[in-house]
Amino acid sequence: MAGIAGTPGTPRVLRAMNDRAALDLLLAHGPLSRTRIGKLTGLSKPTASQLLARLEAAGLVRVTGTSEGRPGPNAQLYAIDPAVAYAAGLDVTPQRVRAAVADITGRTVGEYELPTPGRRPAQPVVRQVTDALDGAVKAAGLARSDVHRLVIGTPGAFDPGTGRLRYASHLPGWHSPALLDDLAAALPMPVEYENDVNLAAVAEQRLGAARGHEDFVLLWNQEGLGAALVLGGRLHRGWTGGAGEVGFLPVPGAPLVRHVTRANSGGYQELAGSQALPGLARDLGISDIPHGPHAEAAALLVARAADHADGPHRELLRAYATRLATGLASLVSVLDPELVVLSGSALTAGGEVLRTLVQAELAELAAARPRLVVGEVREHPVLRGALESALAATRDEVFDTSR
Repeated sequence: MAGIAGTPGTPRVLRAMNDRAALDLLLAHGPLSRTRIGKLTGLSKPTASQLLARLEAAGLVRVTGTSEGRPGPNAQLYAIDPAVAYAAGLDVTPQRVRAAVADITGRTVGEYELPTPGRRPAQPVVRQVTDALDGAVKAAGLARSDVHRLVIGTPGAFDPGTGRLRYASHLPGWHSPALLDDLAAALPMPVEYENDVNLAAVAEQRLGAARGHEDFVLLWNQEGLGAALVLGGRLHRGWTGGAGEVGFLPVPGAPLVRHVTRANSGGYQELAGSQALPGLARDLGISDIPHGPHAEAAALLVARAADHADGPHRELLRAYATRLATGLASLVSVLDPELVVLSGSALTAGGEVLRTLVQAELAELAAARPRLVVGEVREHPVLRGALESALAATRDEVFDTSR
């Protein structure tokens, strides 16, 4: 059991394992009676009673009411105390920093969004992070010190060897070699950093379309085109954190992009990224092209195209599906995943119509035949993944009763 210290097989460790099993059941099912917890864990009534008394004394669970509508006396219902600990997540893009705080049960209790427009940050990154976090903390009625752990999602990845952000030259202010030290000094809680697409995959694995799957690829298309690789149930990040930066992948149908880190783009991004869709639409004679940020415009174009059974809009969707499948063919040929999750607004906007087209194209371009599904976590998937990641580490620590 993760987070449990001690010698395996000792009564102390076994009690801690039973405690964690009961806490996980309460997370999954909500309030439960002693009898129900005993049945679900396989523990005797006396042992389940001792377990609940132990967890109540530790402040981890509390009585929330009694069962009703059954023969015999009403039974007390136990639930995890949501105020045991809080975790926070941040989703960082060039345009804004979105923050949220969740209690230990996973319920979001505070949110805040800090706009950060412009190529040069109006305020230092440390100030952006603390202001966004404080906004969510204030909305939750908490103090910054109440947050047990923070996970920050950004484009690109922080190189574990140098501590510097790579693959995200479009994120202003985040490339100082001292940034991580400065953030650590400003924040009272442990902070972890993760690639934004990886966090979307965490959200889908915990809450969405990839539940129960140990091997899958999440293809993301929103502000940028990227992928998350989950192998054997774990994220594969690569040597420098750059695994999944498929936007840089050279692909047929797009000119070779050289000096890709300087251009912050590559063949697959140029071919199938959201910024390519307005031009493709114009080439097909579509005149009602939305204006605004390219991610929003692309999502609107894809949604409109999915609503048309024929004509130039459907041609747009077919061409887009071919472009997406061109890069996916390389991924599935190397990784042979069980599942591919399509996520990000420029993919989910196409729904089942786009998924079906991409699945058919991929079947002709790759020998492997993974199942394609549309992502189910539609509302702020990166932020939700950051919260889930922060909550998992927080629970491992707070729920460890072996200490």
